Amino acid sequence: MAAQVDHAALFADTPSPYLVLGPDLVIVDVNRAYLRATGRTREDLVGQHVFQAFPDNPADPNADGVRNLSVSLHRVLATRRPDTMALQKYDIPVADRPGVFEERWWSPVNTPVLGPDGQVAWIIHRVEDLTGFVKARRAARPAEVRVDTGADVTESLEAELYARARELQLLNEELRQAHTREREVAVTLQEAMLHTPDLAHHRDIAVRYLPAVGSLNVCGDWYDIVDIPPDRLALAVGDVIGHGLKAAAVMGMLRSALSAAIRALERPAQALEVLGLYARSIDGALGTTAAKVIVDQRSLLITYSNAGHPPPVLVHADGRTELLDQATDPPLGTRPQHVPRPQASAQYKPGDTLVLYTDGLIERRDEDIDTGLDRLTGVLAEHRHLGAEQLADTVLARLGVASGGRDDVALIVVRL
Repeated sequence: MAAQVDHAALFADTPSPYLVLGPDLVIVDVNRAYLRATGRTREDLVGQHVFQAFPDNPADPNADGVRNLSVSLHRVLATRRPDTMALQKYDIPVADRPGVFEERWWSPVNTPVLGPDGQVAWIIHRVEDLTGFVKARRAARPAEVRVDTGADVTESLEAELYARARELQLLNEELRQAHTREREVAVTLQEAMLHTPDLAHHRDIAVRYLPAVGSLNVCGDWYDIVDIPPDRLALAVGDVIGHGLKAAAVMGMLRSALSAAIRALERPAQALEVLGLYARSIDGALGTTAAKVIVDQRSLLITYSNAGHPPPVLVHADGRTELLDQATDPPLGTRPQHVPRPQASAQYKPGDTLVLYTDGLIERRDEDIDTGLDRLTGVLAEHRHLGAEQLADTVLARLGVASGGRDDVALIVVRL
């Protein structure tokens, strides 16, 4: 049996200095090592905004500790990823001596802690105090190493290295900003391609889209929701092979074609047949998977067809889960000859929940896909009483992809 760990005591006694910040950058906790390193007390720090507790040294015209730390902390809040800072000169106020600052050098790392909703709940600010090392290096310089001007060669070299390090940090920040702008363009493109006007008519439907971690924020997964008057609803999810702008462009063409086909044909199997024929004319479309579902709200009947995609899940109000896997065919364009696609139906009752998703939600490299399906159906059954929005967030959190995974994820949750 694993030993019970007192995490509060562990945090308090950890030898590295740690500060815990809320998303508003207010200090919520601090360990003993941090208090020793800064000469402060818990009462001095907890409840204070970090930059009120540690302002820049007004006597240093080159002080940039607040600016550099602020950039790093806001980057963590935006990306929800750890950020390691370069060596920083960040002087701190001397306790009980108002207006007096002490020269200090730090090596900081800022790490997010995510809450159940996938957003940053806290930031762990860990620092290593390198002041002693920096001062020891200065003291150890050989005084006899001089040039004609009297300048200390070692001091000049270290000053030059520090200046170059600052330049590299500024350049790195500019590159990050450029990448951010590129991602903003990509996100705008993706949002335009995934625009679903009919979704606004349904408060009982939740959709989620998460690109793979490390991607440009665009991918080949898609979802679509189409109203077919007077009382039918068409749903679709799909997955183009690959990531990035090329996969997203293919996704946009296939999604639009399937959306038009279902409006004209009103049968999932026929719509996927048309999409399969169209996919053969598009470079990069072969092997795409898709699931198409029509919900008839008058007859309480779900009709579906599947082109090599993970099966939708029907969650009954009593907790029973049903995989809609009776009409599965190969992915688009993989058959040499055109063959009609299968179609199947399932009855539902008001209060049931229908879930469509892409494989990034359930597939893991080190396990069988059935394990992922079992995990998904278990979470859906356990939390079936939640509303669509809450259930979508819970599924992403419980399956470990609330902040993105190794593969893209698209998800539709419908309370029927």
